Amino acid sequence: MKSELVPRAEEWVRPYWNAHHLERARDWLLVLEPGADEALVLAALTHDMERFFSGGPEFDPGTMAAHDEDYRKAHSERSALIVGDWLAEHGAGEELVARVRELIELHEIGGTPDADLVQAADSLSFLETNGELVLGWYTKGRCSAERAKAQHRRMFERIRVERARELARPLYEEAIALIDREAAARG
Repeated sequence: MKSELVPRAEEWVRPYWNAHHLERARDWLLVLEPGADEALVLAALTHDMERFFSGGPEFDPGTMAAHDEDYRKAHSERSALIVGDWLAEHGAGEELVARVRELIELHEIGGTPDADLVQAADSLSFLETNGELVLGWYTKGRCSAERAKAQHRRMFERIRVERARELARPLYEEAIALIDREAAARG
């Protein structure tokens, strides 16, 4: 990759409260596909950026299923628009913008080999970095322990890339164990 867009995107995502998740998604993508092109890297690195800006779809783990399709679609489409606009403003060509937007629009559901890679990288990173976030839903009374575990289960089970599933299994098991330990401590 010769473009300066990836380093600029790294700077752009840094102030986002969950930037570590995005950075690790990029890292996991490169583990799964060391020769990943710029579009794949940018999509993995920026796939959740809509959450950095107010006015987006709201997610409530207490009332919404882990796989809530309306929320996931709205989230993906809004992220794709925001990232696409950012890329265009920073000199990306139309083809790159369109490809990154498509990958982000598909990052929740996958469906193409490249979208499956972005989805797998997202899941790996989520299971690795967001265990405490999901545990907090439970400990703060936003949802039950079972609902919190369902979030991790969804992130694990949606992975289509076999190698990613193998890498994700211990992360998934630890995320579930974290919730089980807390539930046991609460009696």
